[in-house]
Amino acid sequence: MRIVKESGAELLSFQTSIEYHKYARRSYHSFFPIIKAMNFSVIIPTLNEEKNIRACIQSVRDAGVDVEIFVVDGGSTDETVAIALSEKVTVLHSHQGRGSQLNRGAAIANAEILIFLHADTVVSNDMFDVLRRSFSDRMVEIGTCRLAFDMEHPLLQLYALCARLKSFWTTFGDQCIVCRKSFFELIGGFPALPLFEDVALLRSARNRTRIRSFPTTVVTSARKFIENGIVRQQLRSGVLLTLFALGVPPAPLALRYYRKTITS
Repeated sequence: MRIVKESGAELLSFQTSIEYHKYARRSYHSFFPIIKAMNFSVIIPTLNEEKNIRACIQSVRDAGVDVEIFVVDGGSTDETVAIALSEKVTVLHSHQGRGSQLNRGAAIANAEILIFLHADTVVSNDMFDVLRRSFSDRMVEIGTCRLAFDMEHPLLQLYALCARLKSFWTTFGDQCIVCRKSFFELIGGFPALPLFEDVALLRSARNRTRIRSFPTTVVTSARKFIENGIVRQQLRSGVLLTLFALGVPPAPLALRYYRKTITS
């Protein structure tokens, strides 16, 4: 004897289909609000960046997202702080040193995702959309963006292309480090080094996870290459990084890296 008639089976199948779509709709809406609600804190360390800070801040705002923006100043003697205040962002003061300044901003940031952005760098309009999609994967903890320079030159284009290789030798803070705050705290934040604090942070991160490459571009200033010469600047940075990798303390390396500023 057939307990379920054909019409009843069709009804059961129809009801099952309705329940499935209700479940799928609930699952969809329970997942995507996580992406929609994802929030960001942008932390910008500054020291005499009056020529760049306004464009940096405005590029973040032009990306179309309401985010926290912290400018952490290390003792500027120009109009950097005044310009930042006129842009209605939160200005913090810290001991000079990029690592200390970035840690100061991260300590009070409220967002789930921290963006460490250099003051001479601007972001693309698609940045936050890309980061939302990337960090919706809970396996993604930290990464950097694609790099470009504000001056066209074959050697700079080659350097920017090499920067897509996420290695100890090619990944730096000028590529805009983006990190979950929980992971940032887990690895201890930026070390208080006078140089290569970004390299040290990323080295600590590699011990626990993979450094991701986010498909959005940041454009950074080529001023150091212009001032010192492209080849000379790259060679000097490469030598200092090699010495750091071999265990030379960062303090004497910083004196050599910043010698032009110190002696002027």
